[in-house]
Parts: sequence; structure tokens; C-alpha cells
Amino acid sequence: METISFSKAFKYPFNRPMRLFYILLIFLPIIGWFALTGYIVKIINEFIEGKYEELPQLQFMEDLKLGFLLFLKSLPFFLVYIILIEGASYLNETFGIILNLLGSFFILPILTINFYRKQTVSSYFEFGILKCVTENFEDYVSTFIKQFVLILIFAVLSIVLIGIPAASFTSYIFFANFYGRRVLE
Repeated sequence: METISFSKAFKYPFNRPMRLFYILLIFLPIIGWFALTGYIVKIINEFIEGKYEELPQLQFMEDLKLGFLLFLKSLPFFLVYIILIEGASYLNETFGIILNLLGSFFILPILTINFYRKQTVSSYFEFGILKCVTENFEDYVSTFIKQFVLILIFAVLSIVLIGIPAASFTSYIFFANFYGRRVLE
């Protein structure tokens, strides 16, 4: 699989612009949020497979079910993560902040992509997958920077509202591409 170009990642959400309106599900409390989460997971799995043609069709009930199940399956990991960060912060606030930053930059993105791909509770705890980050550190940092810049551009476009769904639907595009290239290879 090849590395996705920045221009292709930028254009991706606009290949089917009417599907950007799916973001309006955010105004439907809880049910809409779960459906939107399931939809975003479906998008990320397409990214992992190298599919960048257009936003997929929303399947409301299917995406709602997926979003709800993944929410439940992710709870054990996030409870452990929060306890770990809070415990570290209790011992030393600076250490807790540093641990949280390192986790947010180098651990959570790849474990989240792995979880979205495998959709099991245990997939969030497959820490062996982190070796792909250390073994391909320059590529990972480049991936992180591209993802950050893309989100910044879409944040600016939020002024005209199209940046909000575009950022939501491409939030892990470069990380998913990295996963597809480095983990599944």
C-alpha cells in the first residue's frame, strides 16, 4: 500500500459533498452520536484498506449498532487509561501530564486504529503493535504532523462550516494509512 498524499486526503471528504451532511447526526443526542461513531469507524476501515474514493453511504441502524458496541468494548481500556493517568498525576502532576501527552501522541492513535480494525476488547491491549511506531518512528512522526496540519486546515474551514464534517470524517486518515502500510504489510 502506498502513502496517501496530502492533497488526496484533503480532497477525500469532498468527493461526495452531500454525505458531509451526515455530521448533522451530532444533533440527535446519544443515538446520533453512536451512529456517527459507527460511520466513522467504517470510514477508517476503508482507509486501512486503501479506499479513498468517496465517503461511504450511511447505514443508520448498522452504524448505530456498531457505534454502541464499540463504545461498550472501549470502556475497559479507557477506564484503565484514566486510572493510570490520574494515578500518575496524583503522584506527580508533571509526570501525569507527560505520560498523558506521550500516550496521546504515540500510543492512543495506533491502538485506536487497531481497535477499530479488529473491534475486540483485547485489541486495545495489544501493546506489541506499538513496535511499528518505534521501528518506523520518522514515518510515524511525519504521519502525525500531516494529520495535525490537515485538522488545522479543516479547523480554519469550520468558519464556513464545511470544515467540521471534513475534519470529523478524516480525523484518522493518515494514521489508518500508516496502520495499513506498517502493521498489515
